[in-house]
Amino acid sequence: MTHGTDTLTRPPARLRTLVAAGLLAAVPAMPAAALTTEERAKRGGEVIRSLNNGQPQPNLERMREEFPFLAEATEAYALGDVWSRPGLDTRTRQLAAVAAFAAFAAIGETAFMKIHAGYALNAGVSEEELKEIIYMVTVPAGFPRAISAARTLSELFAERRPSEGATP
Repeated sequence: MTHGTDTLTRPPARLRTLVAAGLLAAVPAMPAAALTTEERAKRGGEVIRSLNNGQPQPNLERMREEFPFLAEATEAYALGDVWSRPGLDTRTRQLAAVAAFAAFAAIGETAFMKIHAGYALNAGVSEEELKEIIYMVTVPAGFPRAISAARTLSELFAERRPSEGATP
């Protein structure tokens, strides 16, 4: 067991093991060589647009300008190979992503959680269900991470709610 400030910046060993196991389980069912990188990236682009109400993902597009290889790898592998796998519906996949990213919230890693919580809302997940995910995070990841994740969700909810006095 780790003691001191390291426990605030490094996820617990069990959590790291679970994340690693999840990543290994996410290896594509079809060998990546069966599709070209371009085909995989195209499939990844379709995934992003389906998650983001038909729109490209702004962070990915900014990354494409300065770090094209990283953007292509994200689009082809993470989205085209992993995210497009059968076995989980979009809603369930987003809930899992929010939970995983929430576990890292206390170390300042909230941007991806916020993005995926937005996708979860787009997929029909309710604010109450996302709050339940944060409550669940207290058990494996602890209260500091859950509190950071809760703050991030509150920001997202406020951004997505119509402002008072706004006309529809």
